[in-house]
Amino acid sequence: MQKPLIAGNWKMHTTVHEGAELVLKLREFIKSTDSIDVVLAPPFTSIQHISHLVADSGIELAGQNVFWKEDGAYTGEISAQMLRAIGCSYVIIGHSERRALFGDTDDRVNKKAHAAVKAGLKPIICVGETLEEKEAGRTLSKVKGQIMRALAGLKTGSLRELTIAYEPIWAIGTGQSATPETAEEVHNSIRELLYEDYDTSAAKKIRIIYGGSVKADNIDSLMAMPNIDGALVGGASLKAEDFARIVQFESA
Repeated sequence: MQKPLIAGNWKMHTTVHEGAELVLKLREFIKSTDSIDVVLAPPFTSIQHISHLVADSGIELAGQNVFWKEDGAYTGEISAQMLRAIGCSYVIIGHSERRALFGDTDDRVNKKAHAAVKAGLKPIICVGETLEEKEAGRTLSKVKGQIMRALAGLKTGSLRELTIAYEPIWAIGTGQSATPETAEEVHNSIRELLYEDYDTSAAKKIRIIYGGSVKADNIDSLMAMPNIDGALVGGASLKAEDFARIVQFESA
């Protein structure tokens, strides 16, 4: 099993100057990344500058989104190769906000995953259900369908660098997190799906992380669950002390 992964998604927050200040504060609190993978996803405008600030820290960078073409007349988009060139090693794909606000379908998520893998980026593929789907008992069918379509056509070797982020849409930015037990149930089902449909050695290396109102006061109980391999953190990643506490979670 790989090391736990804690990723901070800054979304559309921070200027270049503000992002630099945040990273410098984080470095004061996070002294070692030997036992954990720490990833930051700043806005595109800040990535290259921040890459210099984290160069010797063990902290890695991610793009918040990517387009599936290498280049061309696609105004406003960014390619996987461009992200690699400015210091990214990961990319977030299919975040619920991208799906809901910008039309990212499962097919687009799949194309983006293929492009990321081809460029040598490690995809963090987001899946999750709405409140209506949860109340209708469709959580597992929704999540499994998203995963199967997202991973379609990817070679087994590519899956070893993959992370799946389960982020129930009803918990994102609401302050309402899934209980550790509820999150664990979904993560366990995802793990079983991976073992059923993919090579065992590859499935073992796929990290399944939780996203949805992750905070300093609930990270310990989430990480105590056997199938939760880390967290995708939103708002709390914008506060250096809070994010550092999440990175330095205490496992049972």
